[in-house]
Amino acid sequence: MTIKLHCFGESGNSYKAALALQLSGLDWEPIFVDFFGGQTRLPEFRAENPMGEAPVMIDGDFRLSQSGAIQAYVTEKTGKFGGADRQERYDVLRWVLWDNHKLSSMAGVTRFLMNFLPEDKRPAEVIGFNQGRLKTAYQTLNAHLEGRDWIVGSGVTNADLSCCGYLYYPEPFGFDRAEWPNIDAWLTRLSEQPGWKHPYDLMPGKPSDRA
Repeated sequence: MTIKLHCFGESGNSYKAALALQLSGLDWEPIFVDFFGGQTRLPEFRAENPMGEAPVMIDGDFRLSQSGAIQAYVTEKTGKFGGADRQERYDVLRWVLWDNHKLSSMAGVTRFLMNFLPEDKRPAEVIGFNQGRLKTAYQTLNAHLEGRDWIVGSGVTNADLSCCGYLYYPEPFGFDRAEWPNIDAWLTRLSEQPGWKHPYDLMPGKPSDRA
């Protein structure tokens, strides 16, 4: 049975789940969510997903939202990306939680404010504050990756698949790979994994579709 992932290309959180499914080798397909058209605010969408978010994964009669939870489901189903032992499993969880609190949360909001709001409604002070927090997150990740290929252990884990969520997007939000050489090398390694695709190639929906 094909796993269905309700997602859209502009969403870094959707990308985390889509990339886990893609690299796992599971049979899956993306289903477009028209976020910018208001689909996630519709009563019928909220009835099945009270959090009102994408991604949503459906595997038979099993339904799950939140990218980190979907990644954990992929690990349970395939044995991949979860860490090699107890220490690594908790380290993976630690980095997924860190990413959701310190990196992706700030990157996603900042990218949205800078690129998907009308120019006259972009709050410069909020954007500047967020970019300051993001710089600290980049410093943390870049320092951790010194002398390492992957965030945890010797191979790709959900820590990598979570922390990369917004870092491949072309829209500016204060991240320049060239300024962070360890992050840059890590993103390159990840993009060289068999099956990897850019978010706009992996999922339907991109800014040019709405131009």
